[in-house]
Amino acid sequence: MIIIDVNYCYFSVFSLSRCSITEKQSLILTSALRSNPSHLRDLDLSVNTLGDSGVKHLCAVLKDPHCKLERLRLSWCDMTDEDCSDVTSALKSNPSHLRDLNLSRNKLGDSGVKNLSDLLMKPQCKLQKLELYDCGITDVSSLTQSLNNSKALQFLKELDLSLNKMGHSKQRLRDVLRDSNCVLR
Repeated sequence: MIIIDVNYCYFSVFSLSRCSITEKQSLILTSALRSNPSHLRDLDLSVNTLGDSGVKHLCAVLKDPHCKLERLRLSWCDMTDEDCSDVTSALKSNPSHLRDLNLSRNKLGDSGVKNLSDLLMKPQCKLQKLELYDCGITDVSSLTQSLNNSKALQFLKELDLSLNKMGHSKQRLRDVLRDSNCVLR
């Protein structure tokens, strides 16, 4: 069990990847992070089973106006499209600091991509790297439309959609990205 005394905690990078954090432990962790979110810049909770309630509690941290998180890695966390909706909703309320988001190897599907597309439409969103490999995505038309109709391409440098079966919608996305500095994987 991890015990954090947040009164004296000034982490800027916090990696708990592959720590077998359970849903219950994630609640304790996010409670500690909520007490003092202003110093944290990089949070990696990849390869842990956060569960629905763990994700919801993490979202409370992300919504906090004092949260200045720049990098969030939640790959292999057994997240669903509903969890993705919760995360993107939280990020939409406080999008200006986040630069790097990794939600790879989660079951986000097309509805998860739609939610992320809405995040990219926010003028305050300055995401530079978005990793969504192997997320069960078959259609990226909403993402293509968001990138085409927002300022997101001014900032986005890397978009990883590998290991998704996107069919024809991927070609349209390539066309939109062709004249940008963004690398599609």
